[in-house]
Amino acid sequence: MARGAGWDVTVIGPEEAVEAAQPPQAGGESLAAYVQRLARAKAEAVVATGVEGMVVACDTLGEVEGAVLGKPADAADARRMLLALSGRRHRVLTGVCVWDRPHGRPREAVAESLLEMAPLSDDVLDWYLASGLWRGKAGACGFQDERLPLTLVAGSPSNVVGLPLELLRELLREVG
Repeated sequence: MARGAGWDVTVIGPEEAVEAAQPPQAGGESLAAYVQRLARAKAEAVVATGVEGMVVACDTLGEVEGAVLGKPADAADARRMLLALSGRRHRVLTGVCVWDRPHGRPREAVAESLLEMAPLSDDVLDWYLASGLWRGKAGACGFQDERLPLTLVAGSPSNVVGLPLELLRELLREVG
């Protein structure tokens, strides 16, 4: 049981295979459609366990100059992503699926934020990679991480850390 934003929650992680088995669809699926589909797939995986109550599932990805940035595989991949972001603006999109089980149908939406990263010095890049803070984060960086020169240009700061609270509240109101 975890507690945050005034809600009591129980975390049930869907199988990692949900994310790995869901590549972007051919024909130019947008990043927004992709993260929404991933969030729905995660919710469906949790619902399939027979759980009842409010299910909330999210998936977050970054995008810089048309390149999608998921979670880095290793430090070399994290370095590649951070260098791609250095000195540029990028988007962060989070798909959210809220499903009141067994009573309702899923509600879905996508939040988008725009960030800018100042150019990274070699010292900051090396420190960040050595810190391991990049692990498990889309785009290999966290808005909340110290020393990263990230500025929120537009959108929700909570979206950038992977749970857009404003959008979640809106979807929860729709569900009732």
